[in-house]
Amino acid sequence: MTSPVMIGALALALVAAGFGLCWFQPWKLWADRTVSEAAPSEAATTRPSAEQSGPAGPRTLATGTLISHEHSTTGTVRVLRLADGSLSLRLENLDTSNGPDLKVWITDAPVREGKDGWGVFDDGAYVNLGDLKGNKGDQNYRLPAGLDLGTYTSVSIWCDRFDVSFGAAPLSRV
Repeated sequence: MTSPVMIGALALALVAAGFGLCWFQPWKLWADRTVSEAAPSEAATTRPSAEQSGPAGPRTLATGTLISHEHSTTGTVRVLRLADGSLSLRLENLDTSNGPDLKVWITDAPVREGKDGWGVFDDGAYVNLGDLKGNKGDQNYRLPAGLDLGTYTSVSIWCDRFDVSFGAAPLSRV
């Protein structure tokens, strides 16, 4: 047990285990993070000027229902136009697994069920809206000014570490 080969093998095994733990972060599978952000409201945005037309307050432009990919994922997605003209993406009743390096992407990829849909979202155009705030609950993400909802037609909960979608939703214009 004290031979140099055994000590080297043990050291190598410990380094490999440490790397595996850092890379896969398996504890996140059991650690849920719930977010309860209120929907953006008229009070949270600036009032439109007199020249702007249309209703004040948030208006739903597109909706979608999340489907599961790599991990069981449920919830809904809404794209909102706020009173100041900006766009916000809202995840509602999200329920997915936690994981390493999860992002929210709006993409041009079609949403496909099953394994065929797991890896398509980084094949074309996408906008990274930031880190997933929590794997459960309601949360808001600001969309960039000038984003074309005719081009970006789906949303993915994307694991950047492993290049796989946890779940996705096609966006349907309202």
